[in-house]
Amino acid sequence: MTLDDIAYIARRMAAGPAALYGRIGSSTQSFGSLVSWLLAFANIATGNLDREGGLMFTTPAVDTVARLGPGSIGRKHSRVSGHPEVLGEFPAACIAEEIETPGDGQIRALFVIAGNPVLSSPNGRRTDAALADLELMVSVDIYRNETSRRAHYILPPCGPLEKDHYGMFLLPIAVRNIANYSAPVFAKEEGSLSDWEILRGLAGAISGEAVEGQTPPELLDTMLANGPHQTSLEALKAAPSGLDFGPLQAGQIPDRLRTKDAKLDCAPPAMLADLERLRSSAPEDSRLRLIGRRHLRSNNSWMHNSLRLVKGPPRCTMLIHPEDARARNLGDGSLAEVSSRVGRIHVPVEVTDDMMPGVISIPHGWGHDLPGVALSVAGAHAGVSINDLTDERELDPMSGTSVLNGIPVEVRPAA
Repeated sequence: MTLDDIAYIARRMAAGPAALYGRIGSSTQSFGSLVSWLLAFANIATGNLDREGGLMFTTPAVDTVARLGPGSIGRKHSRVSGHPEVLGEFPAACIAEEIETPGDGQIRALFVIAGNPVLSSPNGRRTDAALADLELMVSVDIYRNETSRRAHYILPPCGPLEKDHYGMFLLPIAVRNIANYSAPVFAKEEGSLSDWEILRGLAGAISGEAVEGQTPPELLDTMLANGPHQTSLEALKAAPSGLDFGPLQAGQIPDRLRTKDAKLDCAPPAMLADLERLRSSAPEDSRLRLIGRRHLRSNNSWMHNSLRLVKGPPRCTMLIHPEDARARNLGDGSLAEVSSRVGRIHVPVEVTDDMMPGVISIPHGWGHDLPGVALSVAGAHAGVSINDLTDERELDPMSGTSVLNGIPVEVRPAA
């Protein structure tokens, strides 16, 4: 992109209506919070926030933003590295050190729910070794994957077509105000349990008391009744294609704001302070920068155990620009060694003009060749894990998000 391109986009944004939008690619890097802030600020400064044709707010049937209220940052800090909590969570990147480091508060038991941090968290090899040292690990999962193979107990829930679904977290960011409920396609097998039933049973076993309260369908019905459209689960069940509450509406500000003065805080002190980190950041060296990517049929690791989704040409390849490939004596289809501070992998090369010079791309979620994994299809298409290269020390300090893009790496022909 040239300066002329940037100038054209700026003029077009100012003329409006327009929306500037970024997501995982721009946020999972060292300055992800700054980028997200500046994206929002560009929409605000050009008058495109809360405007038809610009960046707008939904009015979802279950308004999770209104229910959760304002978030929190830094109320407490992680035990080993002192990372601040963000929205009640610590960075996933610190889980290995919290397991490895003795002392008060050391993690000795872990419950993993349908997750695979060995392939999805930075420095997956270190995470894997740490999990092996736990006194108790429980996985609620239908697979024995790279993470759950370390579990002392694997509790498989019923299949995805044997449970109901409501898009609690996706519908609030939809481009239209809709609500859709998916009923189970098949009845559960006798003796099988849904995720929530397993978790309720575990909570009762740990506390020593039976856990009472609404079931998820009952809770959903309550939230729908108290939501902005005052509908019900019964109404959703009667509308298999969902209920349409109309297009997004402008004029949601200031009602949607959760600041104390009901105003937009465009210059948070923490963001302004982080600008100094950007200004003082070291210039890039001669190493290439590694970014991830997603394919339509392999968004996450669990999708690799479906033959329908993984058949065809191999997709776990390293994309590299022709100039960078020639400089490193790499040809299309050859094998490259990619190394970082934390590890090294060997990956097939795909030379393409789609990549900009200085950048390589390897998809995430692969690396299904660890012992003890019971994924026959995925194992036959193992690939390599990009998170054997990502560095658990590198975080966006504002959000605690792991740096998964822009990783400095060395690339050479594999021996």
